[in-house]
Amino acid sequence: MSDGLITFLASFLIWLILAALMVLWLIDGRIKKEVALHALAAGFMAWLIAQFIKSLVPTLRPFDINGLTPLTLSVPGDNAFPSGHVAFAFGIAISILRHKKLLGLLFILMAVGVGVGRVLGNVHSPSDILGGAVIGIISALIIGKIHFFKLLNKK
Repeated sequence: MSDGLITFLASFLIWLILAALMVLWLIDGRIKKEVALHALAAGFMAWLIAQFIKSLVPTLRPFDINGLTPLTLSVPGDNAFPSGHVAFAFGIAISILRHKKLLGLLFILMAVGVGVGRVLGNVHSPSDILGGAVIGIISALIIGKIHFFKLLNKK
């Protein structure tokens, strides 16, 4: 795999996931506002949980161990476990999957791509990716059960 593709997967694909969600909500109209809000909430919840865990669990990143340069736009300075990028991506992907199966599978493929890119980009180990995916999945399931956006709209 080329360095450019790895950098795309590791650094840009997360933004493409977010942009795709916005396009589907605002332009295409195939996703209801509530689904998009659930996906965003699950993604951000997952990212916040991942950041909290990172602050508690001191883990080195692969580039700290092997001395190789990361293939990402920026060099992460925090702990490795869990991957916040993957947590965010899976939070969004699983939220969409719960409402739109085929579209959700596309988002899951993109989330997996983020994870692969982060490993090949030398910034995460597979266990960091797995931890982020689990956090994203759990966050999406929790947000989906709460339906707090429906609760906010009730009068």
